[in-house]
Amino acid sequence: MGVLKRVARTGWWFTGNKHPFRVGVIGSVPAMVEDADPARVALLCLFHDSQETRIGDIPHIGRKYLRATPNGEVTAGQVAGAHPAVRTGVQDAVDEYETGETPEAIVARDADKLECLVQAVEYREQGYTLTQNWIDTSLASLKTPSAKALADAALSMNSLEWQRNFLR
Repeated sequence: MGVLKRVARTGWWFTGNKHPFRVGVIGSVPAMVEDADPARVALLCLFHDSQETRIGDIPHIGRKYLRATPNGEVTAGQVAGAHPAVRTGVQDAVDEYETGETPEAIVARDADKLECLVQAVEYREQGYTLTQNWIDTSLASLKTPSAKALADAALSMNSLEWQRNFLR
């Protein structure tokens, strides 16, 4: 999935958008190990950042100065005109992720941090030098043993070695 992410998507050329879609795939793997529902984890992962289409991605340093509308409220506005089943399904997924109490939400949150860590490793491979803080903060945030094991693997080899070792 990381290789696919590097391929330019023609539908997004005009925006330059490279938002991490693979968080859902990453989340489904530890979900299988942690006895959580992989489909539910993937769903939580897919919608967890949907609010950024309305409020942007506020960097951590910016959060000291800005107060954004809570994600659940943003989601409610986003899905207000949707079919009732969609409105309920998306809102429930976002609320579950935000609350962070179910096994699926815990794994989904780990997936978000793990995707950031993997992205930082890939940026480091491309020659960017200011990635260690992303790696450190992502690693420190992981809760599940499977996410920690995947992070250790991502840190011990480059992304193409990861593909060769884990896809045999």
